[in-house]
Amino acid sequence: MSEFTNHKNARVQALIDLTVGMVEGGNGAALYKKYEHIYASIVPRDVVAAVDDLVLRNIPMDKLKIGVGKMLNILYKQLTDYKGIPVPTESFIGYLIQNNNQMDERLKAFRPLLKEINATPKSVTLKATLEKQFSEMLTFEKHYTIKENILFPILEKQWPDYRCLQIMWSLHDDIRRNLKAIVAELQKPELDVVEFNILSGDIFFDMYAIRFREDKILFPLIMESIPMEIFDGCLADAAEIGFPYVQPTETTAQTTTRTIMDNKVDLHTGALTPEQIRLVFNHLPVDITYVDENDQVQFFSTPPHRIFTRTKAIIGREVKNCHPPQSVHVVEKIVESFRSGARSSESFWIHMGPKFILIQYFAVRDEQGIYRGVVEVSQEISEIQSLTGDKRLLDE
Repeated sequence: MSEFTNHKNARVQALIDLTVGMVEGGNGAALYKKYEHIYASIVPRDVVAAVDDLVLRNIPMDKLKIGVGKMLNILYKQLTDYKGIPVPTESFIGYLIQNNNQMDERLKAFRPLLKEINATPKSVTLKATLEKQFSEMLTFEKHYTIKENILFPILEKQWPDYRCLQIMWSLHDDIRRNLKAIVAELQKPELDVVEFNILSGDIFFDMYAIRFREDKILFPLIMESIPMEIFDGCLADAAEIGFPYVQPTETTAQTTTRTIMDNKVDLHTGALTPEQIRLVFNHLPVDITYVDENDQVQFFSTPPHRIFTRTKAIIGREVKNCHPPQSVHVVEKIVESFRSGARSSESFWIHMGPKFILIQYFAVRDEQGIYRGVVEVSQEISEIQSLTGDKRLLDE
């Protein structure tokens, strides 16, 4: 076992040294020759471990993506020939693969149009066709969203060396940005052919690169290292987002029962202790009051600076008794419209000295659409109204 581990460590270190050498501008041919002895023995686990180490070195992401891409190009044949465990077609991973296959078919279908637009860049019909095709490719963004929000959290828990996912996520964002950019380019009166070719080339390269990394590295290692029951419930979660092309059947996507620890409340999208729930409510920058289907106050939050005074004495009180006579008829009208289904929300805004207050009412209904009460949310919005432009950087 120790001999195997040493060999594995040597392979991983060689991949790290190879990639760092390329990132630092070393001679490609010389580097290839120096580490040629390891290529035939590389397995997906080695790549994941090596990339994890590379991410921890804080190499700028743009340089790291290029270096890792070059390393994987060298390993293309070995990884392509690797015989992994077959993936069940009706599994969560199986549906990711099926959607990858559909993405491939769609890219192949309009690849010939890329040559045509270079020959006739002023063709309005061809531009419109390409705009439609690339717009439809934006649907595949759901595949990346499913990975980022369902698959990646599982891998982060199961693999200590999960940081290759950061590079994959960065490539997802590159694809999203370039797809939006190429659609915008195709909508211009006159097509910039050079810019179009750069964008389309990057899109095809990155989408195929991601597919290769999934099919030849990520998924094989998942099958070798993670029990399939860990993914129970993932199809149901993915169905909420929606796969881009191939959808699981309703029976396949059933949610499994979760085991909830003692003293936690099952919220379906997680489980929290009563203390955690209280803390969450009280750290939201809003006042919240909940009135049940019997028109009785059952809960209110206590943030540091409430807008409207509430005390525990109102718990169980009828909502009509919580308002002055001159405005109670408005509250009753809102509640009745919610109960009947005529409305689901209502908003008011008022000035209170220097403060500008937004007051919103939302009907609460269960999964069957049955009325279960109303939530009142009040918020001071003066600062929100004053916002302009974008803020994308953290204040120092």
